[in-house]
Amino acid sequence: MFRVALVGCGFMGRMHYAYWNALQGVEVAAICHTDPERLKQTASVSGNIDEADESIDFDRLKLYSDLDRMLAECDLDAVSITLPTDLHAEFSIRALDAGVHVFCEKPMALNVAQCEDMITAAQRTDKILQIGHCIRFWPEYAQAKELVDSRQYGRVVAATFRRLGSTPRWSSSNWFTDETRSGGMVLDLHIHDTDFVQYLFGMPCAVSSCGAQGADYGLTHIVTRYLYDDDKVVTAEGSWQMTPSFGFEMSFDIMLEHATLTYNCIREPTFRVCPAGGDSFAPDVEKGDGYSVEIDHFVKATRGENVEEVTTLEQSMNSIRIIDAEKESAQTGKAVL
Repeated sequence: MFRVALVGCGFMGRMHYAYWNALQGVEVAAICHTDPERLKQTASVSGNIDEADESIDFDRLKLYSDLDRMLAECDLDAVSITLPTDLHAEFSIRALDAGVHVFCEKPMALNVAQCEDMITAAQRTDKILQIGHCIRFWPEYAQAKELVDSRQYGRVVAATFRRLGSTPRWSSSNWFTDETRSGGMVLDLHIHDTDFVQYLFGMPCAVSSCGAQGADYGLTHIVTRYLYDDDKVVTAEGSWQMTPSFGFEMSFDIMLEHATLTYNCIREPTFRVCPAGGDSFAPDVEKGDGYSVEIDHFVKATRGENVEEVTTLEQSMNSIRIIDAEKESAQTGKAVL
């Protein structure tokens, strides 16, 4: 039995619980939270993913407020970290040093220096540290990458990615809007598409961004062009500026020489291939979503199964580098290398 503990049990922690709990051969053995007693009294935490609504049977779990005590007392294979971003590095390193594998929510950390410390800890302990870049595993995005890589429809001419929503207000102490804790909209939300652009096309030569500044918590809207050494046009747009009644939308359009790949999470079918000749069609994609697929992938990797390397720690760190360049570009109005 693979034993895992949750570190942090807010909205994302409850969502992780639902996915871990659904896996066969996996036991959620413990939860580490700042106030376990208050946690038990809280029925649910609001958010934009339905899986977080699943109730938790606290009676069968060991509850802790101290990470080191939990790591010492529980016989764990791994921890799943869903803490505010400013705590990712510290808690990941402490868990790795205790001899357990770590699945840590994205973004990897607040800055490159913290990422480097995390990589050093993973190498030192010879334990797996996987960052939760779920979009790389999202079935429609993964299928799009397969089609792009196959060159079946020729090379990419242009691609655009969008991730739009209102400012998240469900976090404890409203930490999302505190840039010193979350990194703001660009690091918390927009990084999904920045990371996928890197996954699809590699590191850009430079970025050119423009953005709208919020009243008290940094950039609330950004549009970035990722510059490569060919003539393809790649852009991504991210926003916390939408009104609450708008909801949430993520989408992409990838224009190839002989087809358009298009996805929108609020459309049915969500994903279509539109070839230059013939009718559009909805291709078969893997079941589930990015969260379930990435957690299953992590478990298989820790068990030594032969799984494809979908994300690396260096790539997760490089996504932070790109975000830093986007912020600088939005501030200066200049392309940043």
